[in-house]
Amino acid sequence: MLSTIRQSKFIHRSIRSSITLPILSNLSSRNSLRFNSGSVQDNFHRPDVAGSDDAADAADAAATILADSRDSQKQPNKVTWIDALREREKQLKEGKVLDSYSYVTPKTTEISEKTRADSFSYLILPFKEDQWLCDAYINAYGRLRAGQLFQDLDALAGRIAYRHCSPAEPVNVTASVDRIYMVKKVDEISNYNFVLAGACTWTGRSSMEITVRGYAFEDSVPENITEDTLPKSNIFLTANFTFVARNPITHKSFAINRLLPVKEQEWLDYRRAESHNAKKKLAGKKATLIQPTDEENRLIYDMWLSSKSFENREHPKGIEFMKDTKISSTIFMQPQYRNRHSYMIFGGYLLRQSFELAYCCAAGFSGAGPRFVSLDSTTFKAPVPVGSVCSMDASISYTEHIHEGPEDIDADSPFNFRLPATNTLSKNPEAFLSEPGTLIQVKVDTRIRNVDTGEGKESGTFIYSFFVPKESYGNGNNKNGYTSVIPQTYSEMMTYIGGRRRAQDTAYYVGTLPKPTTTTTD
Repeated sequence: MLSTIRQSKFIHRSIRSSITLPILSNLSSRNSLRFNSGSVQDNFHRPDVAGSDDAADAADAAATILADSRDSQKQPNKVTWIDALREREKQLKEGKVLDSYSYVTPKTTEISEKTRADSFSYLILPFKEDQWLCDAYINAYGRLRAGQLFQDLDALAGRIAYRHCSPAEPVNVTASVDRIYMVKKVDEISNYNFVLAGACTWTGRSSMEITVRGYAFEDSVPENITEDTLPKSNIFLTANFTFVARNPITHKSFAINRLLPVKEQEWLDYRRAESHNAKKKLAGKKATLIQPTDEENRLIYDMWLSSKSFENREHPKGIEFMKDTKISSTIFMQPQYRNRHSYMIFGGYLLRQSFELAYCCAAGFSGAGPRFVSLDSTTFKAPVPVGSVCSMDASISYTEHIHEGPEDIDADSPFNFRLPATNTLSKNPEAFLSEPGTLIQVKVDTRIRNVDTGEGKESGTFIYSFFVPKESYGNGNNKNGYTSVIPQTYSEMMTYIGGRRRAQDTAYYVGTLPKPTTTTTD
């Protein structure tokens, strides 16, 4: 049954297999000869040919094989970009605005009640069984490349949103990513089969919260996948998205089906989401910049004094001024990364690109391979149109050191005053913060510019948190094993204060997660 599901629902995997599997057994046997035999030596490649209609025939195409296989397949939920472009030009001549090529009528405006089971959806990523699928999701350190997973999370959340709204077909868009958090480490992803699964957990009039969780299995995934058959102990990731529905004809908000929780846990999740959305609405009415408290004002003054001590001398290895951590990237938004509506860029692609830049920033700053911990609440302020230019600026906004105990809290501090970390060392060995190291927060600001008019606007700000274990540095130049960012201006210090607040929020969120179960023997 499971193989049937994979063949019918994940056709992209079949296409990938058709490219790689015919040569896989041959490569495996040659690999065995090359590395396991003392007498036989052979080069690990096939002879090059003069002509080909398959990108995989080029030995240097490893980075493009998967992308080509995806781009070349027919997509039943989309039209070609040429067709979409011609239709939009036609509508513009008639004075009409076209939000979506595929969704031009909501079909019905009737509202009903739906349960979580009605929208439940999942995606299987069998890394342990498919080495080439694993190869597409692995980073240079052999760990999970989280940016790839973000695309799957957002796409799955979109599928869940449309299943909840059915039979109506409004234009659903990602309004915000409320949080993505890595509950535990899954470093060796080749040892796991992943399942991403989720459902609609809260609804307003025209908005809905989608909760998606990642499950890691060291053996086969359950034959029958439901919320009940996916063990909570296997959860390695949690993610929450907010989608809003619009009427494709009037371009106004569209009333969606109400969610009916039927179990105790569903009611608890519903109330939690309801409280969270109420807080978001309240925060939206307040000023963007919250005035610092008396304690934070003292912290700003102390940081200013500390920063002055670094101005006229070379600062130690592992310490950087905030202004020196900034890196930038500019990308032209091509139609290959459009969403199902054809005219806007897929939100998961923007998440991936902003994450890759944040990762570069954290890696360059720390001088080690950072591990993704969380993405804080992010609001998409403006959709990104196909054909626009997206500029991204990333910089380190906050750092804090995680220690084994309070006795060494000041030993590696860049400041000349005491500043305890907001997070503490976890007793769970599977958690990221289970060993000493540095928590690094990266802020990515994105802007889009219309090529024709030159008009620019903010698209959103992404806040990523990474962790670099102290042991990552070994016997390198960074002797104390920690890194620190130093703000100098008042604006930078307010950024630092904002980062510390977010770190406190994350610490509180971690405290609400279920504690890992331990097995004891008599």
